[in-house]
Amino acid sequence: MPIAIWIACIIEFALENWPDGGILLGIQFANATIGWYETMKAGNAVAALKQSLKPNATAFRDGKWQNIDASIVVPGDLVKLAAGSAVPADCSVNEGSIEVDEAALTGESLPVTMVEGHIAKMGSTVVRGEVDGTVQFTGMYTFFGKTALLLNSVEADLGNIHYVLVKVMFVLTLLSLILCITCFGYLMGKYKLAFRDALEFTVVLLVVSIPIAIEIVVTTTLALGSKELSIQKVIVTRLSSIEMMSAVNMLCSDKTGTLTLNKMEIQETCHTFSPEHDIKSVLVLAALAAKWREPPRDALDTMVLGSANLDECDNYEQLQFLPFDPKVKRTEATLRRDGKTFKVTKGAPNIVLDMCHNAEDLRARVEKIIEDLARRGVRCLTVARTIDDNCEKWEMSGILTFLDPPRPDTKETIRKAKVYGVDVKMITGDNQLIAQEMARMLNMDPNILTPEGLPQFPESGDPKDIPDTLGRDYGDMMLACGGFAHVYPEHKYLIVEALRQRGFTCAMTGDGVNDAPALKRSDVGIAVHGATDAARASADMVLTDPGLSVVVDAMLIARGVFQRMLSFLIYRVSATLQLVFFFFLGVFILPTERFGIHDKSFQFFHIPVLMFMLITLLNDGTLMAIGYDYVRPSERPQRWNLRVLFVVSSVLAFVALVSSLLLLWMALDAVNEVNWEQSWFKGLGIPQIDQGQVVTMLYLKVSISDFLTLFAARTGADWFWAYRPSPVLFWGAVGSLTISTCVAAFWPDQTMDDIITIGLSHGDSTAVKLLPLWVWLYCIFWWFLQDAAKVATYKFLDHYDIFSYRTEALTSGPDPHPQRRRSRGMSIGGNIDEPLIKSQTRLRSNSWKSNH
Repeated sequence: MPIAIWIACIIEFALENWPDGGILLGIQFANATIGWYETMKAGNAVAALKQSLKPNATAFRDGKWQNIDASIVVPGDLVKLAAGSAVPADCSVNEGSIEVDEAALTGESLPVTMVEGHIAKMGSTVVRGEVDGTVQFTGMYTFFGKTALLLNSVEADLGNIHYVLVKVMFVLTLLSLILCITCFGYLMGKYKLAFRDALEFTVVLLVVSIPIAIEIVVTTTLALGSKELSIQKVIVTRLSSIEMMSAVNMLCSDKTGTLTLNKMEIQETCHTFSPEHDIKSVLVLAALAAKWREPPRDALDTMVLGSANLDECDNYEQLQFLPFDPKVKRTEATLRRDGKTFKVTKGAPNIVLDMCHNAEDLRARVEKIIEDLARRGVRCLTVARTIDDNCEKWEMSGILTFLDPPRPDTKETIRKAKVYGVDVKMITGDNQLIAQEMARMLNMDPNILTPEGLPQFPESGDPKDIPDTLGRDYGDMMLACGGFAHVYPEHKYLIVEALRQRGFTCAMTGDGVNDAPALKRSDVGIAVHGATDAARASADMVLTDPGLSVVVDAMLIARGVFQRMLSFLIYRVSATLQLVFFFFLGVFILPTERFGIHDKSFQFFHIPVLMFMLITLLNDGTLMAIGYDYVRPSERPQRWNLRVLFVVSSVLAFVALVSSLLLLWMALDAVNEVNWEQSWFKGLGIPQIDQGQVVTMLYLKVSISDFLTLFAARTGADWFWAYRPSPVLFWGAVGSLTISTCVAAFWPDQTMDDIITIGLSHGDSTAVKLLPLWVWLYCIFWWFLQDAAKVATYKFLDHYDIFSYRTEALTSGPDPHPQRRRSRGMSIGGNIDEPLIKSQTRLRSNSWKSNH
């Protein structure tokens, strides 16, 4: 498109048509400015990740401990791994033990205890303890660095909407060029027009037939969608991801921190071993085995102290406290109340059970409880206390159960996603049993597999070497299960890649570094609230509020944005087709001499350049408001089906074209006195018109038909009255149509571009003054016929599933671009008059239920 317009600019300036050339040049600069703005605001996930690869490290250098930039540590360096510090590289623990939070890397909610020989991974954080460590791997050779390599491997492109626009523009431009070149030759050969005159008409026709503002309108529509998403607390970091979100039919989600709260909570189930205990008393005992009025020391203390009655604990005096020791796997406290001293402990079930005086009597029962909980993926914490004066006889008090619970809205979000045609898969680094239990709680498929059956990453380590047969070889297995557990970042990456190859449009939600590669590889990466910097930098959308319900809202908003863009493209293709074919056929089949008009400057029907430009500017100016229009989001995922788009556009264009050619034929037939008596105008009671009024009449007709076609196109398969347009679009169209009507009615009687023009209402009789009204009635009559043809076309496409109109978005097929990835882009401002969520979700949901 830019090349064609540049050529047109050059020709216009060469012909000294300065105003026309200036308008085209201004539009070119507007397009370039918007493109530059988006590029400047583009997010760079790799750069953000590299920046996060530069923590400080405490290393033993030159005979002393010193703080250095972690980027200069090398394998073999001795570093200090202390509580609160980030692990600067992949380091082996030398002596002692530490607790490391690896939630951002693996999805494990609880800290991992590491002892001598274990590897603390870069990107994790030490939460307890202090040891010396030896650097083993640095930079891109670390676990974290391999994640950066996965991110860096994803190639950038301009988004799916860019390719759609290129295809549409190519077809329209090629068609217009062929018709205009044919017309140019015919004008010079048949009508013997001068080269300059033929070229000027051809260039103007070419310019008005090319949808110059198409990219601006689409960008504005996406930007306004971004604004509406921001109201729902969703930050869009890549504008074209809104369009991709409308096509999502597969949602892959991390578990920890995404489906769940990433916060351990006590469950209501508590197994007690004496009548005087219940969950409340067991929680108090568990809190007594901690420093209950001090900040929690670990995740378990946080969980217990957040659930227990601490005021009750204040009735006890803590005499001694032994903190958690990885070797004994429990805590212990000595307490006194009312002169009586006792001990209480909490820890691993098998450890505490062995301490109890009746361990053998309880063993079968306790092991059955533990086995049942483990089978369901529920963790447990055992509490016991002494019951003798010597504090040596231990008795089991109870077994507390805890789990990282799902977010309050997760279950409903998944249900809604399925209602709207989106399947959901869980992909987590956590334990398989825990993932299965979570799937059951969320009404997901509990068939959670481990990575043994997944494809292997290429030995070269380069994701570009991933074969394009993953979807074919592993797709059925992935679709048959509810998700995968105990996976690493490369597994998540491969799962998303395989599903994309299978033809699904995948969204991925996550919060950790381990999710970043899959977030970037997916069609739409969504970083949830509280996500790490690497995850946010890799994502296309970032949720700023807790919960996942906004994901479904975002899908509906995106489908509404898609509907606006689809309506615009259908209209724009239709308007282009009817305009270029109208003037093309007018040249070939309606020469004016056939109707007794012998004006050498009017051998074929055409209008002044200024009228051409008015049609273009008024239409494109009003179309900027399409982004504000009210729409009904589809209950099905939306994909571009260009064959359907061109079919519907062609039907709309055909009806408008027939009505324009018919009016031109009737108008030309009413100019000459000889034909007047037998003309249709005479039979319809329309007064005779002059040659100049034919020009203004057809100008008005084309202008009105263009806008009425827009209102037919905007409602899709429904009638044009199915739902009202937004005030911005409606009044914009009213304003433009008012200008067009006034221009046609009161155009001065003059010769412009060697064409005689007379105002349509110029005349003495009332009938002549009402000619604009007659044109309006004529256009409205054909508008109803046009809309009826559109509805019939949609019904036919839907009934017979022509061009996969009904099934394409719900079925999978090979991905034509398996290695493609879009570039990042920032949204620009905008506003939406009526949110889609409140007014349309209930409507479409009820419609879906009634149809199913």
